[in-house]
Amino acid sequence: MNRIAIVGASLAGLRSAEALRREGFEGQIVLIGAEPHLPYDRPPLSKEVLAGKRGPDEIGLTRPDRFDALDLDLRLGWRATALDLDSRAVRVESGARTADIQFDGLVIATGATPRQLPTRDLAGIYTLRTLDDCLAIRSDLDRSPRVAVVGAGFIGAEVAATCRLRGLSVSVIETLDVPLELALGRDLGGMVGDVHRDHGVDLRCGVRVDGFEGAGRVEAVRLQDGSRIDADLVVVGIGVSPETSWLESSGLEIDNGVVCDETTATSAPDVVAAGDIARWYNPLFGESMRVEHWTNAVEQAEAAARRLLTGPDGAEPFAPVPFVWSDQYDMKIQCAGRPRVGDDLHIAHGSIDQRQFVALFGRAGRLTGAVGFNRVRALMTYRKLLRAGGSWDEALQAAES
Repeated sequence: MNRIAIVGASLAGLRSAEALRREGFEGQIVLIGAEPHLPYDRPPLSKEVLAGKRGPDEIGLTRPDRFDALDLDLRLGWRATALDLDSRAVRVESGARTADIQFDGLVIATGATPRQLPTRDLAGIYTLRTLDDCLAIRSDLDRSPRVAVVGAGFIGAEVAATCRLRGLSVSVIETLDVPLELALGRDLGGMVGDVHRDHGVDLRCGVRVDGFEGAGRVEAVRLQDGSRIDADLVVVGIGVSPETSWLESSGLEIDNGVVCDETTATSAPDVVAAGDIARWYNPLFGESMRVEHWTNAVEQAEAAARRLLTGPDGAEPFAPVPFVWSDQYDMKIQCAGRPRVGDDLHIAHGSIDQRQFVALFGRAGRLTGAVGFNRVRALMTYRKLLRAGGSWDEALQAAES
């Protein structure tokens, strides 16, 4: 294998390149990215960068000298539009220019794209995924607008918190009964909602957006219950979809992402996937999953690079414990595992009323997840237990010790 192409120049793409070099690959690595920027860290976009506390030059994923040492053929500002597995080529375009990039091995790491709502082309309505998105929103926030956030998942909740800490009027609209219900369950999601209300957020749950009003620029959000929220700026955070449109004619299996086996390999030889776009079988949890979080992108990128170099004979399963964190106001949320709505719930340390605790989730006699609110050290015990496939009884015993 002399030439490896990596499509996607964000976290998973860059970490794949680093892992390839670390594993001894001396051939050519072509790193293709649709954005013109060098790879940068996305989590600060909804927090420190949006708040104006950090600049674009402070969120690079690696130092310039380390980046140069990777000896990459960088193709930034080039978007992948097609994959031809027969000719082993990725078609890319930049403006009116097109090119075919040949490869011996391929890492697919094109991430995900924010879901949209019909906006009538009104100005002032944004999604937040890229650095350019963040800088446009931040510039608009300097006008002290009334802010509406559609969606109370991690991104929406973080944007709402950042805007409130800037002293802005903020409303949040969520279709579910509480924020973060799918990730944390109703009890913990309800507590998150209370935190936002305590900070002055107008939180509307259990209601959908019916449309936007305005003449040229958004002036209000219309809800299906007949109510109306005045807003000069709207951030839509209703989740993302894996960026697989460029792969539709490739012949790869696509089903809520690029389908991979337990080693991150796709259905095509010498083609792997990593990060938000990859849906693989995780033997630790016995299910196929697609994980959209920072830690998974790093770990899966390293696994995909090893899989590409070792081939099927030396492949090992990629079986991590999913892990995600979120900072909102003075609240640090950390979630390990795969908790689901309806799982057994046990508060192991602290209390929900104090908003400082570790909550355990279990299903069918097994520990499935652990969530910590401002209890970072205590959570690590259960993250290790999840990695070991611990039982519900073992988790409860650990909570009592």
